[in-house]
Amino acid sequence: MHKLNNISKLLLALTILFGIIWLGGYVARQLVIYQFFEPDNLQLVDEFRSNSSTSTLRIVQPLLVMNIISYGAFLLLLISFIITSKLNFKKYGWLFICFAIIFITSPFEIYLLSIDYKIVGLILNDNFDHLIIFELLKKRIEILSSFSLIEIFAFFGIIYLSVFQPLKKVNNEN
Repeated sequence: MHKLNNISKLLLALTILFGIIWLGGYVARQLVIYQFFEPDNLQLVDEFRSNSSTSTLRIVQPLLVMNIISYGAFLLLLISFIITSKLNFKKYGWLFICFAIIFITSPFEIYLLSIDYKIVGLILNDNFDHLIIFELLKKRIEILSSFSLIEIFAFFGIIYLSVFQPLKKVNNEN
């Protein structure tokens, strides 16, 4: 890449940091949430039907909050980096593909994070019904069923593109 100014370097470092935090939390959240349901029919596992599952949901809450905050910060920092760096996307095709993947998947992720926000709001309420929260978690899985898996692979693809940088214009003869 061309020389970046200090502000762009700082924004890039923070963008990468929050992107890594979000992606790790995203994978962890998916692994935890899928454990609440039977794999075949998405019925709630028997041990989570009792009232004792409220403590389990309180443990999951920080993971949801971390994902909401880290994804929001990631998007804001990414947009700020694009504005301040003034990169030439014609020269760096791999970077354009990375940004395209992020911005195409962002509306879907923001929608899923809005469901997470409702769940966090319910958990913060002292008298919450755990079955309503499990229904929201089930809705989150059903609405965009395979999107989560596609998004994980897409972001791992972004890591691959960032490391190997294919589609990079070597010489600029115009």
